[in-house]
Amino acid sequence: MNNLTTDSTDRALAAMRYRTAVRDLEHIVRNIAGRYIVQRVPLTWRLLHAIEAEALADLGFASRHDALMLGLFQRPSDLPYPETDDAVDFGTSTALPAVFAFAVSAYEEAAHGAVQRASQSAAHKRVRAWGD
Repeated sequence: MNNLTTDSTDRALAAMRYRTAVRDLEHIVRNIAGRYIVQRVPLTWRLLHAIEAEALADLGFASRHDALMLGLFQRPSDLPYPETDDAVDFGTSTALPAVFAFAVSAYEEAAHGAVQRASQSAAHKRVRAWGD
């Protein structure tokens, strides 16, 4: 009986450590991607690989999480992606390495926000009877 309690506590702690690492990595990736987004650099395969390399090499991330946890975020070597200057397109795939998913999400959110701001700006201009 005592072993069941210990096992469930260990699983809960491991899950909490994993969630913390995911949030940490997502924050790092979004900051890196954000630098490129504000410069209006399109998301290419080459840039996606660079974002991945920088995020996984982040010394703060590496110091906050153990090697086993860090290994969970490494892209498997048998999962190759192009390293070209072509725009990133995953089609309908939802099975992405964590760093790729966070970077693509940051870019998609930025694009969505830009579309919303443009439509709000256009609507605001139409309301003004005197022009501008």
